[in-house]
Amino acid sequence: MGFNEIIGNIFGNKATRDMKEVQPWVAKVKAAYPEVAQLDNNTLRAKTGELKKYIRDAAGKERERIEELKASIEQTEMEDREEIFTEIDKTEKKILDIYEKVLDEVLPVAFSIVKETAKRFTENEEIVVTATEFDRTLAATKDFVRIEGDNAIYQNHWMAGGNEIVWNMIHYDVQLFGGVVLHKGKIAEMATGEGKTLVATLPVFLNALTGNGVHVVTVNDYLSKRDSEWMGPLYQFHGLSVDCIDRHQPNSDARRQAYLADITFGTNNEFGFDYLRDNMAISPNDLVQRQHNYAIVDEVDSVLIDDARTPLIISGPVPKGDDQLFEEFRPLVEKLVEAQRALATKYLSDARKLIASDNKKDVEEGFLALYRSHKSLPKNKALIKFLSEQGIKAGMLKTEEIYMEQNNKRMHEVTEPLYFVIEEKLNSVDLTDRGIDLITGKSEDQTLFVLPDIAAELSALEADTSLTEEQKLEKKDAFMTNYSIKSERAHTISQLLKAYTMFEKDDEYVVIDGKVKIVDEQTGRIMEGRRYSEGLHQAIEAKEQVKVEAATQTFATITLQNYFRMYHKLAGMTGTAETEAGEFWNIYKLDVVVIPTNRLIVRKDMNDRVYKTKREKYKAVIEEIDRLVNDGRPVLVGTTSVEISEMLSKMLAMRKIEHNVLNAKLHQKEAEIVAKAGMKGIVTIATNMAGRGTDIKLSPEVVAAGGLAIIGTERHESRRVDRQLRGRAGRQGDPGSSVFFISLEDDLMRLFSSERIAGVMDKLGFKEGEMIEHTMISNSIERAQKKVEENNFGIRKHLLEYDDVMNKQRTVVYTKRRHALMGERIGMDITNMVWDRCVAPIESNDYEGCRMSYLQTLAMEVPFTENEFREEKKEILAEKSFNQAVANYKRKTEYLAQIANPVIKQIYENQGHMYENILIPITDGKRMYNISCNLKAAYESECKSVVRSFEKSILLHVIDEAWMENLRELDELKHAVRNASYEQKDPLLIYKLESVNLFDTLVNKINNQTISILMRGQIPVQDPSQVRQAAPEKRQDMSKYRENRQSLSNPGQGEAAQRDTREVKREPIRAEKVAGRNDPCPCGSGKKYKNCHGKN
Repeated sequence: MGFNEIIGNIFGNKATRDMKEVQPWVAKVKAAYPEVAQLDNNTLRAKTGELKKYIRDAAGKERERIEELKASIEQTEMEDREEIFTEIDKTEKKILDIYEKVLDEVLPVAFSIVKETAKRFTENEEIVVTATEFDRTLAATKDFVRIEGDNAIYQNHWMAGGNEIVWNMIHYDVQLFGGVVLHKGKIAEMATGEGKTLVATLPVFLNALTGNGVHVVTVNDYLSKRDSEWMGPLYQFHGLSVDCIDRHQPNSDARRQAYLADITFGTNNEFGFDYLRDNMAISPNDLVQRQHNYAIVDEVDSVLIDDARTPLIISGPVPKGDDQLFEEFRPLVEKLVEAQRALATKYLSDARKLIASDNKKDVEEGFLALYRSHKSLPKNKALIKFLSEQGIKAGMLKTEEIYMEQNNKRMHEVTEPLYFVIEEKLNSVDLTDRGIDLITGKSEDQTLFVLPDIAAELSALEADTSLTEEQKLEKKDAFMTNYSIKSERAHTISQLLKAYTMFEKDDEYVVIDGKVKIVDEQTGRIMEGRRYSEGLHQAIEAKEQVKVEAATQTFATITLQNYFRMYHKLAGMTGTAETEAGEFWNIYKLDVVVIPTNRLIVRKDMNDRVYKTKREKYKAVIEEIDRLVNDGRPVLVGTTSVEISEMLSKMLAMRKIEHNVLNAKLHQKEAEIVAKAGMKGIVTIATNMAGRGTDIKLSPEVVAAGGLAIIGTERHESRRVDRQLRGRAGRQGDPGSSVFFISLEDDLMRLFSSERIAGVMDKLGFKEGEMIEHTMISNSIERAQKKVEENNFGIRKHLLEYDDVMNKQRTVVYTKRRHALMGERIGMDITNMVWDRCVAPIESNDYEGCRMSYLQTLAMEVPFTENEFREEKKEILAEKSFNQAVANYKRKTEYLAQIANPVIKQIYENQGHMYENILIPITDGKRMYNISCNLKAAYESECKSVVRSFEKSILLHVIDEAWMENLRELDELKHAVRNASYEQKDPLLIYKLESVNLFDTLVNKINNQTISILMRGQIPVQDPSQVRQAAPEKRQDMSKYRENRQSLSNPGQGEAAQRDTREVKREPIRAEKVAGRNDPCPCGSGKKYKNCHGKN
């Protein structure tokens, strides 16, 4: 007995522990059910209302306290408001904790209500209840409910996803089990066909009772619309509102209403993009989302793992964005690739001859030529075929070892004759000296594509005593300009080379309507709106000779990982999560619980069938399909690319076997094709994960014939995707079978199968067309998949580490921005900015510098002499300056209101019926800002609202400009730190350190600009007849922005770290630091500084 088994016997394995934890909850539901089942229809519905009231009342005191605190804000001094807001935030968090406890308490009854409702819809064609206002509103738009007199009549059939469905589902015990797991914020792994969609109804209903909203997240808009229609009536019967964001335009009132529904369905991308759009909004009316309360993610592995490598990005045009070098350099790269192809072919031809020789020296030369051919073009089909011959791959791997010894000491001997070197595993292409010579040609500048040694050049310039400081600066500027031009050229060539050698049409991407569209390697679906990053997409567009899109500037970005981590509670469901359980826990703190199946799975999973070449493999696949069709069984063939699915389709057509094809080019009919895939003799070719979420139902004659047969045409990089394909068959105890056909030429085997396998294959000595099934081969495939999974996890973790740095910055900036937008906490933020601008100059050791800073930013003289500056405590100086600055600002805003008030009064009294909003010009002496104000609000508040509008407009304007600039600089920093690894430094560490400096600069810029404009704001004397009407406040136009998922050609889409918002200038002379107004007082009293020694 192994150690793990002994431990398992003592402590029980995870599945047993999970079962013990959840089973008592299921028992409670079963105990509560009989009582609920006895209620009549009206009482059953009334029970939901009782639960809602019970839950809301549990936090009644806390909600009242929040209202009291909000009411006290206006009467509280500005600097003391922070404590009120802190208490509000704490109380809101406490309410969420109270709700969690109460939801656990009412869970048995709530689950019983959902189960009984499902039972009544199954057993009755119509359910009659007394009509409520909600029913009457619903009946106006939905077919399944009609009003007759005082009664509402709900039917048990309705349209969902374009098909009519008759409700016939009641929750099993295992589905109650799954419901508990989801409510507890975990991932429920359930086999295909176990009714994941129905399981979700239990926790969704329960958590919707709080009124805080529940988000159900799906992988595509077909599923989000279908599921909202399919499950909706179950919730709506109990007065819960249901909507789907994918039915409405972004940024519209309808989208906002969808978020206000109790239950909101939508796709992961749209939830993320709505969050980004909300943080670009210029008016509270533009906001659509409310708080992130509870989300259930369907196909959670696809959303949180497969999609996690690609951040969501909203971008817009940039100046000189269409200044592209890709088309200019395309002919050069084509020439380069052709030369390399000729070279690779020659080396392969030489290798064939030399390896066949009896002379040992010739054989060694032959394997070197073969290795060079492999380094030149590893995807060359002739090379791949030759490597599958007996002893060839093993021989080449031995040669590779010789040249890689002692840290690649002799590798230059291999690469010197080549034009460029491809490292397929590292996804990189590097130009050699010979390649540079070829593309430089007879150009006058032979260093056209050579990057100079920047450190050496700059230090030589510094050491040159013959130059003045001014001349040195001029030369430095010229050198840096030249360096950046060459760097751009080298980058363009590198990306074009990648496009030509590593990205194949109809495999990694397709060209449709003159546009290059990425094909998802996991699902085979087209990823609409996604583009490769760092110019790779433009390089592929240049290669395919379609329009090269202009470069863009990032305005807002977030990874799905960081978006979903914002939810108070997150849960997920899928058929395959166990293999990624470690990643779910490490990144999201989500536990994976495997839910037992309702009926035993009887699907027969056969051993992999391994062939030597792809040709033999595909021939065997066609033979197998023919045999299965003759047996009367339906066949689902899973492929990894569009190219393979089209090739198999041609081969089947030649054999006159009828079939359907489902791939990235033909995805519109997806649900229809998948629904028919279970009929007798039907053959469906689908890319691996197409059709997820749509059940393949079998006819009785198919069940008798042996059920659905799954054929995989090659192993996927991820074991999880293979399990998903197998899981299409054998649902709910149906019969079925699955088998994978593999060849040694498949990418996975080619890149990751070891020398040992090549040796074993040769020793087994099987002839063409023969197939082997060997445990060592199967184990080796499993090991290769684990290697790739670890690599992909590394990429995702790396991406997250970079994004975590930025996430902290994003949280600070977006919180500040939301305060400005809503206006509630804007005064508090401005007060803190004033304090910051008073403190920073005092902490320098420069009286004149401090004086200039006060004049430039605070528009005032320093309230202390140079002597006091040298001798007085910094805290006292800071407090004195702060009090004067606040008093000045108060006077300034009162004066602004006085100037504006007579004009506003006159307009309102004489022309109030004509205007709703008016524009008030305010200038800081450098720039004119037209501030839109509501005329009535300005009149009634005696122009205090004008001051608030001014503050809000300036703060939003400054934050947005500074944040966009910061994003651009972080992007440039991410590119720059890559070279750190050549200096034996960790790029991530350098990125974190540098981004802290960038963030300090960002915060200082926001504080400086905001305070400077606010302190100088004046209204030019205004003639009421010249007042302009502001256009009615309308929603922000987002049409000029573009949303996309950026597929990373290189990992590390990074962003940067939070810092304290006060600038600290490092001065060796002074060690003391001024306490912040809200910091603990240095005297040790435990009070805040402003309430202790910081008082006047």
